[in-house]
Amino acid sequence: MNIGIYIYENAEVLDFSGPFEVFSTANRFLPNENHVFFIGQTSQTISARGGFNIVPHFTFADHPKLDLLIVVGGIHDQEIKKTAVIEWLSHQNESVKYIASVCTGAFLLAEAGVLKGLEVTTHWEDIDTLAKRYPEVTVMPNVRWVEQGRVFTSGGISAGIDMSLYLVEKLFSHNIALKTAKQMEFRWQAKAY
Repeated sequence: MNIGIYIYENAEVLDFSGPFEVFSTANRFLPNENHVFFIGQTSQTISARGGFNIVPHFTFADHPKLDLLIVVGGIHDQEIKKTAVIEWLSHQNESVKYIASVCTGAFLLAEAGVLKGLEVTTHWEDIDTLAKRYPEVTVMPNVRWVEQGRVFTSGGISAGIDMSLYLVEKLFSHNIALKTAKQMEFRWQAKAY
C-alpha cells in the first residue's frame, strides 16, 4: 500500500510522526512492506509546530497513487484558504481507498467536501468550531476516532496513533496491530470511545 501523510506549515508534529511511526513499525510484521511517506504542496522544507523542520518525500505533482491519505492537524487557518490544497484533497478523495484526518485535519477534509453528511470528530477544543463552520457535518465529542465507511477522523494528537493502529487492524489484522503497539510500547486504546 502507498500511505501518504499530508503535512504543511505549523502542522502538529505528533499528528504526522505518530501515524508514520505506526505504519512504518507495522512493516516489521508484514510480508509486503507498505510505503509510508510525507507529501507537501511543494518540496520546500516545512516548519511544523515548535520549529520542527521536515522535508516532504513527495509533492502534489509527483507522489505515487495513494491507497490511504492521512491529513494532519495543526494551525490550519491559512491552509483551508489554499485553493490548490482543497482541490488536491477533493481529487484524492475520489481516487484513494481510504482517507483519514488527525485532529484539526478534519477542517481541511470538511472544506474539501469529504466529510459532508458524515459523523466525524476532531480535537476536543475545536469540536464546536467545526460543527458551526460545517453544519452539514455531525461532530461527535468524547470519542478517540470515528469510522464512516472509507473515511476516518480522530481526535487530537495521540488519538491519531490510536486511529492509525485501528487502521492497521482493519487493513491487516488485529494481531499485527497488537504487535505494532507492543513494539512501540504504546498503550493502544483499541476502542473509539
